[in-house]
Amino acid sequence: MEFMMRWLLIGGLLLTGSVRAQNCNCVLKGEVNEHQTGKPVAGAVLFLPEINRTTLTDGSGKYVLRGLCQGKYTLICKLIGYQSDTLSVNLIHEEVEQNLHLEEEDIHLQNVTVTAHKLENSTLNRSVLSGEALDQTRGQSLADALKNVTGVSTLQTGSSIGKPIIHGMHSNRVLILNNGIRQEGQQWGSEHAPEIDPFVAKQLTVVKGAAGVRYGPEAIAGVVLVEPAPISQHTDIQGEANLVGFSNGRQGVASLQVEGGLKALPGLGWRVQGTLKRGGNIRTPHYFLDNTGIAEGNYSLAVGYRHGNWNLEGFASHFDTKLGIFSGSHIGSVSDLENVLKNGEPFVKSGFSYAIGRPYQQVSHSLEKLKISYSPSEKGLWSLTLARQRNKRAEYDLHRPRNDSLAALNRPELNFEISTYTGDLVYEHRPIAQRITGSAGLSLQYQRNLVYGRPLIPNFRQGTAGLFWLEKYSSEQWDLEAGVRYDFRYQRVTLFPRRGVREYKYMRFGNVSGSLGLVRRFGKAWNTRLNAGVAWRPPSINELYSAGVHHGAAAYEEGDANLQPETAFNLDWTTQYSSKRLTAEVSFYRNYIHNFIYLQPQATPILTIRGAFPYFKYTQVDALFQGIDLSFSYLITNHLTIQSKYAMVRVMDVKNDVRLVQIPPDRLENSLRYAWTKPGWRLDKLYLQAGHSYVAKQIRVPPNSDFAPPPAAYWLWNAALGTSIPLHKKNLDVSLSVQNIFNTAYRDYLDRFRYYADEQGINISLRTKFNF
Repeated sequence: MEFMMRWLLIGGLLLTGSVRAQNCNCVLKGEVNEHQTGKPVAGAVLFLPEINRTTLTDGSGKYVLRGLCQGKYTLICKLIGYQSDTLSVNLIHEEVEQNLHLEEEDIHLQNVTVTAHKLENSTLNRSVLSGEALDQTRGQSLADALKNVTGVSTLQTGSSIGKPIIHGMHSNRVLILNNGIRQEGQQWGSEHAPEIDPFVAKQLTVVKGAAGVRYGPEAIAGVVLVEPAPISQHTDIQGEANLVGFSNGRQGVASLQVEGGLKALPGLGWRVQGTLKRGGNIRTPHYFLDNTGIAEGNYSLAVGYRHGNWNLEGFASHFDTKLGIFSGSHIGSVSDLENVLKNGEPFVKSGFSYAIGRPYQQVSHSLEKLKISYSPSEKGLWSLTLARQRNKRAEYDLHRPRNDSLAALNRPELNFEISTYTGDLVYEHRPIAQRITGSAGLSLQYQRNLVYGRPLIPNFRQGTAGLFWLEKYSSEQWDLEAGVRYDFRYQRVTLFPRRGVREYKYMRFGNVSGSLGLVRRFGKAWNTRLNAGVAWRPPSINELYSAGVHHGAAAYEEGDANLQPETAFNLDWTTQYSSKRLTAEVSFYRNYIHNFIYLQPQATPILTIRGAFPYFKYTQVDALFQGIDLSFSYLITNHLTIQSKYAMVRVMDVKNDVRLVQIPPDRLENSLRYAWTKPGWRLDKLYLQAGHSYVAKQIRVPPNSDFAPPPAAYWLWNAALGTSIPLHKKNLDVSLSVQNIFNTAYRDYLDRFRYYADEQGINISLRTKFNF
């Protein structure tokens, strides 16, 4: 299988040389400016719905769409904070120039909210983080950025490691697509954060609910889409520079992105991006957390070429990070562990330092992608996407080997390496009677996982194949979407040797996913949508065969080889209202999961030669997840906006009538924002924002089910000030924010290190962004 996937990649590369000229070589280009001032508008979305083509304006407000066939098109231009502009374009010449002028909205409600928008309607419940809302998260991890979306929380392991939770579920039930590719690493670990640089993304999209038909197994809770901007084909060099500083941990982040094209080869665009991050020990209100620094370096390269009906995209990225693990989480004896749990004080304290010693994680992730698209005039769109990923994860224990020669080698105690090859072939047919659209596709994946050092999970090889079909009917008031998918997975596991004899176990899983969605629109302001879906997930290798100390999580984990696949039956209903002054959304969901697998805390810690650790064991039950997400934003005056968000999830083991552990507690957020559009003082805009978040105590837990009781409820207050300064027809965006203003000491129920120490204290952030 691996051999085949390699040749598919090579074949795809050879195919790039066989592109022939087509008769569809028209170019549509122009500028987008503010109607009142004539200033260029950067980041505006331009869309041709007839052929589903999208592009963005660059920093100078310019756009270009190449490879168009002659004919009439509808050109739609949108940007948050401006009124949309729609006009007809008749391409009768090879090059047509069409400029657009956007008028600012009288109010700027959408500037301050996370919006659920998409140019094409979807029956799925989506929330999009983009624009200013995304800029306010720059420098944070992907999981911390996604916390701004209602219904999304974070599973933490200390201050620097986090992963998104959607409606109470995480890890192997939340699929992440990085530039259209399934992110594949060791995502099964609670402290294995996604190896993605958020600076790559122009927008982050969260799809809530079962989405297995389009995205395959594991998309039981939802999908996170990390979406870069389309490749610009302008020959001018342009880019974006970001600098971020955090007071807590004395952390600095720098990111640079540069893109352009070639005059000698019209239709070719390129982009180069890189990020550096360095931080030291995090401070709680009362003490520093020893060995909690971070060192990170990432880069990405992208190229796009359009000629006639062909479009080629190449993308490569590398992510590399070194994460210190709080040294107070590795404890030498059961009695010391019990004392820490009882007294609530860390076993180890220190001052500030940038040094990262044992225990720590060293993680790298490489991704290469090639996408080839072909769109014959009246026959739809074909696309072939090939990708390779290589993930390396090394985890170092607090204690070195007692043998001096082995200790000098500084080898990791856990060392994982997984390689993934994927191929996706998708066909999107042309609209039928202007109302029916659809797609069908084939997905292939092959994985090989190698484990070195002390075993926690065994070596394995895994192959997955899937077929899907989606159709959608649309009218002015209704959308109806239905889909079906079948997936098959094959696993070969190399069991831990017994008496020097290697054993293999072969497993096969297969199942069907299905979805049915309905959207009803009541005018321009109000819509409601209902989705029902069936998804499934086979047990992962760690759930079946884990056996040992998981150093990053500071826990002993044990699998169960008899676990069965999960099957999820999901139902969610969402209604949205949006007017000039009010935007509101309410969502109810219910997800019944047969054979739900989770990591259950055992009553007694376990003592190993590496020390004393909390003991967790994988088990499965029939679980019912149900909850509600609420959000609204109201413009009180033309400058003052109030925003609120509330998320609640309830989970029950339905057979035993007991609650489950590690479920997010209720969360409420409120904020007030005062914004000036033209404040003077040579500023383009100015805003002042203040708010708070309240996290309730998780009281819905089984008795005596954890090593320590859930922590108390807490309030956190924050504030932010931001402006945009014109510089030589460009803008310098500057913002200052403060988190945990009152330096409140608290612990979060979803932090695996809450047993050992408090969360971080006050944190002041300074962000600057310059487009050039």
